[in-house]
Amino acid sequence: MKIAIAGGTGMVGRKLSKLLLELGHEVIILTRGEQYMKDGIHYIQWLKDGTTPELYVENIDAFVNLAGVSLNDRRWTKEQKQKIYDSRMESTDEVIRILQKLQHKPKVLVNASAVGIYPISQTAIYTEQSDEKATDFLGTVVTHWEEKAQKAEKLGIRTCLSRFGVILAKDEGALPMMVLPYKLGVGGTIGSGRQWLSWIHVEDVARALLFVIENENLSGPINFTTPNVKRMKEFGKAISKALNRPHWLSVPSIALKLALGEKSVLVLEGQHVLPEKLLNAEFEYRFVSVEEAIRDLYSLH
Repeated sequence: MKIAIAGGTGMVGRKLSKLLLELGHEVIILTRGEQYMKDGIHYIQWLKDGTTPELYVENIDAFVNLAGVSLNDRRWTKEQKQKIYDSRMESTDEVIRILQKLQHKPKVLVNASAVGIYPISQTAIYTEQSDEKATDFLGTVVTHWEEKAQKAEKLGIRTCLSRFGVILAKDEGALPMMVLPYKLGVGGTIGSGRQWLSWIHVEDVARALLFVIENENLSGPINFTTPNVKRMKEFGKAISKALNRPHWLSVPSIALKLALGEKSVLVLEGQHVLPEKLLNAEFEYRFVSVEEAIRDLYSLH
């Protein structure tokens, strides 16, 4: 297959590109940088005045849109929140513009999304059938993001909305922030410990993205989480066990709010989100156990 990826230089994009190349697929990455080819990947410039990426993605089989400013990089100031929002809206608008221009349209658009679309709750269990939507910052971003991506359906393109949970990766995302206290010997329960953490290993994210591309029966919202959702206290104990470090010092919510500001919601609040569609389609996870996922990421086999 010939697959175009927007946001292909990020954490998930790199892992997906590597998987696709290993399986013999052709990869095109849309980038704000210069146009070039490296390691078998065509890098095509986009989101700059005068660029015409549509000329280079004709006859692609699938389009994957992962573009957007990271939620984890900086404190959520008013300006940073605007960047998070605008980056997703502008890139998705551009994806739809490109798709409209193509004479031969791809069979599927897989657009990134997030479980933050579901309201925070300690009691509710959400699947793709759940209609409830959060109205906080993340919920608003994701709702508007999905609405823009769904415009591809009017072009006759199967559209999948990949609602990512907390993606576990060694050096990026939320995991390093959670692992660091354990490495320093001061790990423990974050906040109340009762908040849910719907997680997934970054390798399973890449594999699930390819699975969705190949499975014509999947469309609409798709939860990218494992079925083994954990409360934060249980997740912390799993990190402690995997790294063989103590789990004893609690981290008060107020301390994280002071340190991280509004971004602290990423670890202090959560939702219990199940991947009903992936399970029904018989997607096979490689990492369902938190301990196994942590050991793999930190090479502790």
